Amino acid sequence: MEYIIIGVVITAIIFFSITTVQQGLVAVTTIFGKYNRTLYPGLNFKIPLIEVVFRKISIQNRSVELGFNATTIDQANVNFTAMLLYSVINQDEETIKNVAFKFIDSGNFMQALTRSVEGSIRAYVATKKQAEILGLRREITEAVKDNMDKTLEEWGYHLIDLQINDINFDEEVMKSMAKVVASNNMKSAAENEGQALLITKTKAAEAEGNAIKIAAQAEMEAAQLRGQGIALFREEVAKGLSQAAKVMQDGDLDASFILFSMWTEAVKNFAEQGKGNVIFLDGSLEGMQKSMKEMMAISRLDSNLNKKD
Repeated sequence: MEYIIIGVVITAIIFFSITTVQQGLVAVTTIFGKYNRTLYPGLNFKIPLIEVVFRKISIQNRSVELGFNATTIDQANVNFTAMLLYSVINQDEETIKNVAFKFIDSGNFMQALTRSVEGSIRAYVATKKQAEILGLRREITEAVKDNMDKTLEEWGYHLIDLQINDINFDEEVMKSMAKVVASNNMKSAAENEGQALLITKTKAAEAEGNAIKIAAQAEMEAAQLRGQGIALFREEVAKGLSQAAKVMQDGDLDASFILFSMWTEAVKNFAEQGKGNVIFLDGSLEGMQKSMKEMMAISRLDSNLNKKD
């Protein structure tokens, strides 16, 4: 009987001296209510009946979703939905002691954590206007991390990430913001349309101006070419007459015969190529002589001009 009792006692002692810690957890033990040591994952031995496992602490990443509201500097209510990711800083003894003994239980820690994050966001939002909030997700996150890092470190935790998933205003604020956006879009559209019309008219005016300039330039060049053609024609006529007169003088012929030939050739052309127009010519001997004198005078004038040139 004594052996049985001794066996039972030994079994009980072994049973109470063995404890298992799961992976991802650490265990904090106390002796008579005072911190003793930290047990790590695996099979651990402790002093039976005296050493007690006070709390098992998760060293894995943990997350919590938050929903709360804040008020901007211009008194607009903003509703936030956020996801908080946090964990124990490390497995050092002091860190584990802070996590184990700073709060009565994990519920109290979560309450303090969420209220601290909400307070940081509310304090930041209270310095901004409603029109700024939607574009400040990153700034809000950075501001909360800066405010919370030191506090969480004292508790043995650190903030891994804060994601603001949704930012909503009250219905009336959303309607007014939609109206502002719509009016700004209409204003931008009107400005763009005005600029496009101005550009179109400017380009049209430039094109018209360029066309007029090109036409004027072409007309000027055409006039110059016409003048040069007339001058060359006259020069060639004068040269031909001069050569003909020289040939006739060498042959002891009267130079006025050339003018007479030109006169009769002109009359012939009038008769052949006329299209019903009436041209009056003085066919008398006196009239022919008068016309020949005028043509000789013109011939001399052309010759003098050519010599000057």
